[in-house]
Amino acid sequence: MTLIFILTILAFIMTIWAQFRVKGTFKKWTRVPANSGLTGYQAARRMLDANGLHDVPIEPVRGSLTDHYDPIHRVVRLSEPVYYESTISAVSVACHEVGHAIQHSEHYPMLVLRHRIFPVVNFASGVAPFLFIAGILFSAFNLIGLGIIFFSVAVAFQLITLPVEFNASSRARDIMVAEGFITNDEERGVAKVLNAAALTYVAAALLSLLELVRYIMIFVAGSREE
Repeated sequence: MTLIFILTILAFIMTIWAQFRVKGTFKKWTRVPANSGLTGYQAARRMLDANGLHDVPIEPVRGSLTDHYDPIHRVVRLSEPVYYESTISAVSVACHEVGHAIQHSEHYPMLVLRHRIFPVVNFASGVAPFLFIAGILFSAFNLIGLGIIFFSVAVAFQLITLPVEFNASSRARDIMVAEGFITNDEERGVAKVLNAAALTYVAAALLSLLELVRYIMIFVAGSREE
């Protein structure tokens, strides 16, 4: 139990560090102009059009690192620093989000699975903490067991997210090079931006997985005492 607790703390620290790293890396490469002169919007538009996604719009949104692809409305939304600027960070992030749009159009299996379980995850992740608290307060290990089942769905969602994110980045890098959005010398910067972003997902998944293991150990220990 002590080992799992220590590992959970380390995973939490890793999560915080990953968030600082992605912000720091993004900020660093926003100071480096893209040789192509393309803004994030222009790179995203060209990438969408090159893959036949002429009907997918691109919208600017406020904030920093608020970029995302909306699969319900089929819209790529880019934060203003990404949408308007011509930097390594802007082009990298914009093309990554378009990678998700391409996944959607091609029915990438892991993305399809993630979309299908998302409504269940929303419910499960909201209910699980209350089940754990009630189970511990009233020594009702059947509630803890139920909480573990619900929490497992949320953990599965985060694990499924990993290949989705890595695949989107891989697609982005390949197309960016093929279409001339970046030069060979700029690939290093693109890799650093995309890898830093991916690290946040890895850290979050690791933290959730260790939390799940800890809850399982509490459940098993409590069951043995009854």
